[in-house]
Amino acid sequence: MAELAALEDPKARAVNEKRGDDHGVNLGKLRAIAKRLKTQQELSGQLWATGDTAARLLALLICRPKAFDRDELDAMMRDARTPKVHDWLVNYVVKKNPHSEELRVAWFADPDPVVASAGWALTIERVAKKPEGLDLAGLLDVIEAEMADAPDRLQWAMNHCLAQIGIEHAEFRVRAIDIGERREVLKDYPTPPNCTSPFAPTWINEMVRRQQVR
Repeated sequence: MAELAALEDPKARAVNEKRGDDHGVNLGKLRAIAKRLKTQQELSGQLWATGDTAARLLALLICRPKAFDRDELDAMMRDARTPKVHDWLVNYVVKKNPHSEELRVAWFADPDPVVASAGWALTIERVAKKPEGLDLAGLLDVIEAEMADAPDRLQWAMNHCLAQIGIEHAEFRVRAIDIGERREVLKDYPTPPNCTSPFAPTWINEMVRRQQVR
């Protein structure tokens, strides 16, 4: 904790706070510490228990993802309120855990929109890599009905899922683009030069174009 405190950078904190993250540690330096520590499940648990965002990010880098049971991951998700901790927990831990599909189903319809966004994030993974058994038409129904009025983090995840369906599944592409055009979610999102807009119709068309070029 003292080492993390010594890495506090006011400029990094200012940038992170704009994204909703309350820490001032450069993530490259944080990864360097994790590389030195290697996997330490017990230390990971102690760092997580501090509640400190930088410590929790480090905890997620040095944990053993398969060591957590379902209830532990559920409790961690409900306690992970900053975007970066939430994102790393889903991508670095839950996706590698044997309970990931069970949690995806449980979280998907959770009344807490932050928890629900994790369920959608796991669904995006399945849309792209293992769509067998998913009701893609049903997902589009939910997105069409709920995305426009969803809270920010949940809306972002739904929009990503919409784009992923349109990119990966040609049979649903026209409908996905139509939903995006009618709902106009993230249509005016400020996008840096040479980056693809998160507006679903633009995103879908650009990624399909790249696939065709290959």
